[in-house]
Amino acid sequence: MSDANAPPLLTASRTPETSRVREGWLRLDDTDQQGGTLSFGGEWTLATATELDGRTRAMDPQTVTAVDLSAITRMDTAGAWLIHRTIAEIRGAGREVVATGLPERFGSLFDDVGRADLPDQLEERGPTWLTDMVLRVGEASFGLFREGRRLLSFYGMLLVKGGRLVVQPHRLRLTSLVHHLEQTGLYAVPIVALLSFLIGIVLAYQGADQLRRFGAELLTVNLLGLSILRELGALMTAIIVAGRSGSAFTAQIGTMKVNQEVDALETLGLDPVDILVLPRILALMVALPALTFLSDLVGIIGGGLMSWAVLDIPPDAFARQFREAVPINHLWVGLMKAPVFAFIIGMVGCYEGLKVTGSAESVGAQTTRAVVEAIFLVIVVDAGFSILFSTVGI
Repeated sequence: MSDANAPPLLTASRTPETSRVREGWLRLDDTDQQGGTLSFGGEWTLATATELDGRTRAMDPQTVTAVDLSAITRMDTAGAWLIHRTIAEIRGAGREVVATGLPERFGSLFDDVGRADLPDQLEERGPTWLTDMVLRVGEASFGLFREGRRLLSFYGMLLVKGGRLVVQPHRLRLTSLVHHLEQTGLYAVPIVALLSFLIGIVLAYQGADQLRRFGAELLTVNLLGLSILRELGALMTAIIVAGRSGSAFTAQIGTMKVNQEVDALETLGLDPVDILVLPRILALMVALPALTFLSDLVGIIGGGLMSWAVLDIPPDAFARQFREAVPINHLWVGLMKAPVFAFIIGMVGCYEGLKVTGSAESVGAQTTRAVVEAIFLVIVVDAGFSILFSTVGI
């Protein structure tokens, strides 16, 4: 038998605001070979929970055969939860104990806490398909927001450095500019011309097939002029260039990142944006309008040949109808879009290239992202242009 006047095993902190002692304790009484009675007493409240939690966790549940709560003077939800958890640990160790002696005024609170789903008793459940889908959508949305913010920051930096280039034109690297102009413009002529020619043929054939039902085959010329000059010429050329030159920008700069050539430039005190980014973007902004004009011309020629073969519209009649039905401002509308598309493609390609980490896999991943993002932004901006031109009546 232990001494009833023995000091408690745990005493919580005293409250400096009052002279009354706030304390909570637990001790093991009446120990024998089978164990003993675990007695709880004092104040089991949130104020004493931290110290009481440490002492309950340090107790060996195998040494307890009974639980006595008669000495408790105050209790709140935190204290009741600690006592319930301690009893659950004792029962988990194989001791079938029953709490006795709890003062009646604490009975309702103690029972309510016991009926609640305690955190230790919650069943772990894996995510369902719905929560997994919501999680993925949320992560993707936040990822798009962060990526958009970083790309906007890169856009602002390009504007600043481009403005500095206007003030200090000697910083422009003409050799690099001419090289990239050749790569993005001259070498892209065959693929752009071929695809534009085929698009003109397909558009004329499909348009004639539909307009023939209304006896308006001649309006195929109007359809070709408006669609190619205003939309398809610039848009299709931009998509081709995004897949060809935009991906090349990312792969080239990304490979330089992998080989630490970009780090070497920074170590030498050279600005990678001035050397690697601006010449590529400026070259593309010069090349894409020229390629767009070529695409318009070749597309109209392809459509004219198909109209001659299918609709028996001779070239002179085609040219006359085209001149009367298609004002020159449609050509300028398409050409106005080309430099904007070129800037977007070059910016995205260089941005993704600078994001490459030190692996070949990263080069491939960022190249794919560059093409997808560039085409997406080009189509979005083209839609914005269409709305703007329609609003102002151009």
